[in-house]
Amino acid sequence: MPSKAVVLFSGGLDSSTVVAIALKEGFEVHALSFDYGQRHKIELERACQTASLLGATQHKVICADLRQFGGSALTDSIDVPKGREEKEMAEGIPITYVPARNTIFLSFALAYAEVLSAYDIFVGVNAVDYSGYPDCRPEFISAFEDLANLATKAGLAGNKRIRIHAPLIHWSKSQIIQKGVELGVDYGLTHSCYAPTDSGLACGACDSCILRLKGFKDAGLKDPVAYASE
Repeated sequence: MPSKAVVLFSGGLDSSTVVAIALKEGFEVHALSFDYGQRHKIELERACQTASLLGATQHKVICADLRQFGGSALTDSIDVPKGREEKEMAEGIPITYVPARNTIFLSFALAYAEVLSAYDIFVGVNAVDYSGYPDCRPEFISAFEDLANLATKAGLAGNKRIRIHAPLIHWSKSQIIQKGVELGVDYGLTHSCYAPTDSGLACGACDSCILRLKGFKDAGLKDPVAYASE
């Protein structure tokens, strides 16, 4: 019987690849998505549409409205930066950073894993082609894993260590895409844009779109999703 794993699943390119990786490694995937008041809620629609297609055994959506705090262009009335150069993206923490988002999401995933008697949690954070988010760094993942084993009944029991898997953390976007294609991920079903049009088209100009498009170009592939600028 396969071991269970909780996979944080946004419906985007990275998390879809992580679902495929977890399945390839033989885990029974329990996908966990969040309706956190994000302006690009279409990613959640994609997650709901594709979880079972990717092969998840179960998919849950948690409501945790971070608009109550704001402080991010994704959850507040703040413009999403567009047209930035890669050098600009690497300088400082951008306004699209959602305060403590990955800490919050991983905490929910940890609680869910305990209920499932799962000792493995997968997350699609990336420390190479990313926009400077502090909660996408290896140090954060390592620290959270230590916390998980200190703060839970499962961790204290000592039968098995809780592991936080971040398989994409040292990969470039092109490497992520190549792995996903190898595993049969349909990237045409994913959504990455921070500022989609009312009809759901990707803007092509926000940091996330720029990094995604560069990833496909570097991989020698065409991005299958539609862009407003096309």
